[in-house]
Amino acid sequence: MGQILLTDVRKKFLDYFQKNNHKIVDSSNLVPNNDPTLMFTNSGMVQFKNVFTGLEKRDYKTATTSQKCVRAGGKHNDLENVGYTPRHHTFFEMLGNFSFGDYFKEQAIIHAWNLLTKDFQLPKEKLSVTVYHEDVESYKLWKKIAGLSDDKIIKIATSDNFWSMGDTGPCGPCSEIFYDHGEKLKGGPPGSPDEDGDRFIEIWNLVFMQYEQISKDKRINLPKPSVDTGMGLERMTAVLQGTHDNYKIDHFKKIMGASSDLLKSPINVSTIASHRVIADHLRASSFLIAEGILPSNEGRGYVLRRIMRRGMRHAHSLGSKDPVFYKLFDILLNEMKSSYPELITGKELIIETLKNEEEKFSSLLERGMKILDENLTKVLNKTFPGSTAFKLYDTYGFPLDLTADILKGKGIKVDNVGFEKEMEKSKALARANWKGSGDRSVEERWFKIREEINPTEFLGYEFDKAEGVVIKILKDGKFVASASAGDEVEIITNQTPFYGESGGQVGDQGYIFNSNCKIKINDTQKKMGDLFVHYGKIEKGSISISQNVNLEIDVLKRNNSKAYHSATHLLHESLRRTLGKHVTQKGSLVSPERLRFDFSHNKPIEKDEMTKINKIVNEIVVGSTDVQTRIMTPKEAVGMGALALFGEKYGEEVRVVFMGKENNGFFSTELCGGTHVKNTKEVGKFKVISQSSIASGVRRVEALRDKQLEVYEKTQKQDKSQKELNLKDEITLIKKELQKLKINPDYKDNLNLTENLKNLNKQLNKVKIERVKKDKSKNIIQDKKIGDIIIREQVLKDFPPKELRNIIDEGKKDIKSGIVVVISTFEDKVGLAVGITKDLTSKYDAVDFVKAASVILGGKGGGGRKDFAQAGGVDKDKIKEAFKEISKKIS
Repeated sequence: MGQILLTDVRKKFLDYFQKNNHKIVDSSNLVPNNDPTLMFTNSGMVQFKNVFTGLEKRDYKTATTSQKCVRAGGKHNDLENVGYTPRHHTFFEMLGNFSFGDYFKEQAIIHAWNLLTKDFQLPKEKLSVTVYHEDVESYKLWKKIAGLSDDKIIKIATSDNFWSMGDTGPCGPCSEIFYDHGEKLKGGPPGSPDEDGDRFIEIWNLVFMQYEQISKDKRINLPKPSVDTGMGLERMTAVLQGTHDNYKIDHFKKIMGASSDLLKSPINVSTIASHRVIADHLRASSFLIAEGILPSNEGRGYVLRRIMRRGMRHAHSLGSKDPVFYKLFDILLNEMKSSYPELITGKELIIETLKNEEEKFSSLLERGMKILDENLTKVLNKTFPGSTAFKLYDTYGFPLDLTADILKGKGIKVDNVGFEKEMEKSKALARANWKGSGDRSVEERWFKIREEINPTEFLGYEFDKAEGVVIKILKDGKFVASASAGDEVEIITNQTPFYGESGGQVGDQGYIFNSNCKIKINDTQKKMGDLFVHYGKIEKGSISISQNVNLEIDVLKRNNSKAYHSATHLLHESLRRTLGKHVTQKGSLVSPERLRFDFSHNKPIEKDEMTKINKIVNEIVVGSTDVQTRIMTPKEAVGMGALALFGEKYGEEVRVVFMGKENNGFFSTELCGGTHVKNTKEVGKFKVISQSSIASGVRRVEALRDKQLEVYEKTQKQDKSQKELNLKDEITLIKKELQKLKINPDYKDNLNLTENLKNLNKQLNKVKIERVKKDKSKNIIQDKKIGDIIIREQVLKDFPPKELRNIIDEGKKDIKSGIVVVISTFEDKVGLAVGITKDLTSKYDAVDFVKAASVILGGKGGGGRKDFAQAGGVDKDKIKEAFKEISKKIS
């Protein structure tokens, strides 16, 4: 019995049920996306919750799993007991078999009995069971199938043997199977006064979902009763290896043996609790990090940090001065990589996170321990002052439970009431010193709400849909208990996959819904830094506080946004490498349609520079390297060369995004809380499509990627082709016109279409001008005198106004001294020009003349110099009046 290994137990369990027509279903994530009331997945049935309630259909009716579970936060929290008992864990695996309306009690009991007594070969005399006292059917089935005597089938009247999903919903009796470890251990059978001993250990729980609780007093039979079972892998392995202590099985022996060797600390009565904690917390930390959860000061990240720091504190108590957790990871990896390949994928991130967190905590721990030791003299009645515990929390980052854990070994408890009083004082001081920004009434509203509720747990780094609980509803600027169809609302849930706008990335869109309502979410914003507010309109039904809802983002838009965000990081670094290190971000927009990036640079990007910028980005994209993220202090991040994003406010810790491996580092390292691709190849083909100046020393570029770039380039190509056709048509027409005028067209094959068109137009205009000038019906000249001054009045028909300067110059040469006034008509416009010979500019001003005449011609005045001025108009019938007005001003 002692030879079977943990991996063999897992395999034997799954193989048994696969042979009996169960589908082996992979373990779901530790962060449940279908139960907002859970901090972490804590049992095998969590991933099947909606199958049991009928909301979801699968292509199988029976299943078996080995489910990763964590119990270290929320309502299922075993953290404080881990290390001090032989069976508590933060991370464990739950073996289970499930029937969704297929077999029920009889077959479930047959499977359990056959697996335990035949496949696992447990002695029948060592087994006993419990049943709910009203469940006569299960009692009879155990007698019939297992042949157990009456004293081995124990009736339990408490809720321990009746399972329910909540106050309403599926529920039913349980039947637990116990193993007797023998008289050498203290403890009695279940239901007895000393049942909590170590002798009789529950190894399997069979839940029979038989009823639906309609109300407190009403329960009905389910049309399709189901089965949910749970067997702790570690606990079952302990039984099969002949021990009641989970930490003495082969799996934990290897990890604890490694920690003992590494720390040079033998495992004995005084050290075993710490070695257990290290082994257990290494497992929990590694699996949580592998799923993208990183240590932080809020939510699941905070629970991870508590687990890590508790384990690291125990390593420190065994004499560790340097980080040890990351050195132990390879032992865990070798043990579990065949069943959980995510440990291989996340290896670098796990090792780096464990190392960084332990280095950070080591210096913090030394300072905190010093404060703690100094204050032990103030302990009265074995109670540590709450005010000092708060100082450790507030100044040194010691969670309250860490302080309690340290003092537990000294037989001292913490004054929790005093701690909470200090916490409230701190909040009151923050309220008094708070200064809002923008609309104070709006900002203050969110400040008050932030004090009242916990921050929103953001799940969007890993999930695009999840369940949540409605915490707040805002309608017409006021918080309400409910809202109905047609209402514009702002909704806060306890957790969300929706990204709140920040760092240039726009907020997510999508839907919030349940069986009662459907809300279209048009935007998501962040308030107070960590409250995610969903803005939307209720399309049907109604929504109320405390309701469970489904949250689903628009996946296509999110995928495009995160790809554009990653592309922005690559573009930023490419700009710096091409244009120089003076390039810094001055603003950005990351949307599902495009990216816009503003940066410091005092001149346009040259063509060859732009080619290089695009080439660098696309090389990193094609390189197909995984994007990595880590949590660290801003100082550490900047020390690693990280670029801080413009406009972002950074707290004590930041999320750092690494992209594109090169040499011993990364192509891009930036502080960023946005969502990003998992691999650079997801960015797709990239190209900057425009650049402009938006302020002195600030340039703006816009870029497209992937499908949107393809559409853009296709459109550009089509536009170019159409433009070429139009140019060819224009050239053909001009050639024909020149040929009619018996002029040989000036067309050169070595020039492009635009240049040839320009030359032909110039040639045609020149010919037309000369023709007009020679045609006395179109070039009417009248010279007259006003006093001693010669005035030339000239009218040109079908003559372009831009050529009037040449006519003025010719006229001035011709009359030698005087004033030349020329008015031309061209299509629907009138052109006016006045020239004054140098000898008369001291007396007359051409600008005055054109301004006066332009008004008559329906223009808006004109401009120029004393010797030459030009203007325009639209009224061809007022040409004579315009000449008269100028003559009047001359005389």
